[in-house]
Amino acid sequence: MQSRQLFLIWRIIPLAGFLLVALLVGIHWGAVELSFSEIRQNFLNPSEDSQMSLILWEIRLPRVILAACVGGGLAVAGAAFQGVFRNPLADPFVIGASTGAALGATIALLCLSGSVSILSATWQIPWLILSAFIGAILVVGVVFIIAALSQTGRNAPLLTLILAGMALSSFTGALVSLIMFLNHEMLATIFNWLLGSFSGRHWNEIRLAVPVILFSGGLIWLMSRPLDLLSFGDETALTLGLATGKFRVIILVAATMCTAACVAVSGVIGFLGLMAPHMTRIMLGPRHGLLIPGSCLLGAGLMVMADTLSRTVIAPAEIPVGIVTAMMGCPFFLFLLISRGQQTK
Repeated sequence: MQSRQLFLIWRIIPLAGFLLVALLVGIHWGAVELSFSEIRQNFLNPSEDSQMSLILWEIRLPRVILAACVGGGLAVAGAAFQGVFRNPLADPFVIGASTGAALGATIALLCLSGSVSILSATWQIPWLILSAFIGAILVVGVVFIIAALSQTGRNAPLLTLILAGMALSSFTGALVSLIMFLNHEMLATIFNWLLGSFSGRHWNEIRLAVPVILFSGGLIWLMSRPLDLLSFGDETALTLGLATGKFRVIILVAATMCTAACVAVSGVIGFLGLMAPHMTRIMLGPRHGLLIPGSCLLGAGLMVMADTLSRTVIAPAEIPVGIVTAMMGCPFFLFLLISRGQQTK
């Protein structure tokens, strides 16, 4: 048993190597390319007067770090949602957490636009995170209420939860569109934010959002054993002494908080929370003690790669990173649907 665990832990190392390569590529490539010798020199002897140092420390590095943290956070949240709902097709987007966070943050953007003094990143990001969390937790809460009212058993059916999440996602998406339609002066700001982007992000966003992502992600990792038990079904988990309702709420609140922090600083980025956990599950197996850190590493690397592509394909212009992840995730999602359909035949 110990040898198998050591073998699986060793299999995480390639994921860490992939993240390291992605970080180096993300720092190296851009509208202005930084050679690896220049990167090494600026790390060892940073100079405020150097243009290369300014690009590295004030533009490239905070963007790459934030992309990695957001990608890791979305992947961990996706693994948590998939574990709770026992469905590899579940992710923050499907259950409504992402769109709920988007609605809350959109309302916050609209309210904050009236005060110039509050629009600095130092004050804007905490309000965006709080509003995104409230919006996400309200949508997920309504999803649970609808699912609970639609059945007579103790626990809400998983299929009903997912269908209710998809319905609420469509509804909150329509509300965001209505807000954009009624506020033409904020249309460009809200639209660009909804597409997802790390453009213009600095150290302030990292200082304010990353602690929330690390705290909620760490809490999810501590819930690895309850997630393992929930994957066997509620009846089995109850037999083994797990308070399923209590742990399900804790895990969902933590995953929702993580999603809200990510959405607040990056906008809406779909499919990453679906792809990374599923790919990691194939490599490392279903045990959440390894699945969650593995998903974090893979999701962080994928997000950094996607962001690097978004700012280099048509440089100096940028493609919103949400478009890149959607183009990666849609074929993957369809592949999962087809493969699951063939397995049920």
